[in-house]
Amino acid sequence: MSANNAFHIAVLGGDGIGPEVMAPALEILRKIETKAGLSFRFTEAPAGAGHYRETGKSMPDSTIKLCEEADAILLGACGLPSVRYPDNTEIAPQIELRFHFDLYAGVRPARLIPGVPSPIVGADQRGIDLVVIRESTEGLFASMGKGVVTESEARETMVITRRTSQRLFDFSFRLAERRKARGRAGSLACVDKANVFKAFAFFREIFDETAKRYPGVKADRLYVDACSAFLVKRPWDFDVLVTENMFGDILSDLTAGLVGGLGMAPSADIGDRHAMFQPCHGTAPDIMGQGKANPTAMILSTAMMLDWLADKHGVESAAEAAERIELAVDKIYADGIKPTEFGGSNGTADIAKAVLAAL
Repeated sequence: MSANNAFHIAVLGGDGIGPEVMAPALEILRKIETKAGLSFRFTEAPAGAGHYRETGKSMPDSTIKLCEEADAILLGACGLPSVRYPDNTEIAPQIELRFHFDLYAGVRPARLIPGVPSPIVGADQRGIDLVVIRESTEGLFASMGKGVVTESEARETMVITRRTSQRLFDFSFRLAERRKARGRAGSLACVDKANVFKAFAFFREIFDETAKRYPGVKADRLYVDACSAFLVKRPWDFDVLVTENMFGDILSDLTAGLVGGLGMAPSADIGDRHAMFQPCHGTAPDIMGQGKANPTAMILSTAMMLDWLADKHGVESAAEAAERIELAVDKIYADGIKPTEFGGSNGTADIAKAVLAAL
């Protein structure tokens, strides 16, 4: 594990545009390490649909061992629509790693960067800066690969445990506290369907118990359907939201759509010991190899990694490096960078070059 400011990073490029967005992200980390007095050792390893097609496994045991030993995991994107398991589900080592390392807190920030178009009227004036925290190991996803299908019906089971929910809420309240200390609202909303399902009433009950221990954080409760409507009407009213796995899967894509799409959306999957950082977007095989992929989400995911390493190891310079990357991204978009998904002409190389120059 890490010594002082030296960090070993497991690098899983993955499939499709995964390796294409990973390359500039590593280049940016190389530039930032000298400025911030940090030291990175990158070890690349295979994972994904391509590896499954060649070997019959989504990743070798050596990749899992590397991730176990590394200080953090960086993941490009995994999966290809044309490559499937025998039961027709996609190859998703990112989900397997979440379960293997108990990465229960899926952190999905949605921040509207200056110069990036939002479909929400008024967002350019009011701003959007929120975080969806998605429980990542239980909920409806606990049933993955275990569902029962007969000729007449199919059943999947949702699982919510006290142990995981408690850790999830503690994590969420602490994040709200950190955001408050940095000048944000510092509020936390539990998003559920407690009016219909006993499992969600149990989830909310644990949230209410936890809220008593964090009096400095304004705690709210919302049903997921109402929350979806409010997010589209007034996204600037939200700070941190915490929810079950499937709801979080959906809401985090919705919030990414509010701030320019998945190409702008970073993410982290965090547990008690390990953490994995990756863009929210998929492998986009339709644009693979064309230089069109937007590396912004991957670059911002590395900033999230630096912030987590700073918090975990008490290395303030890593937090400063994270902020420097975010400010560089803000600057290039404010100065007029326009990726192809926004109708612009800037591809992977343009965006990477601009961020490197702005650091």
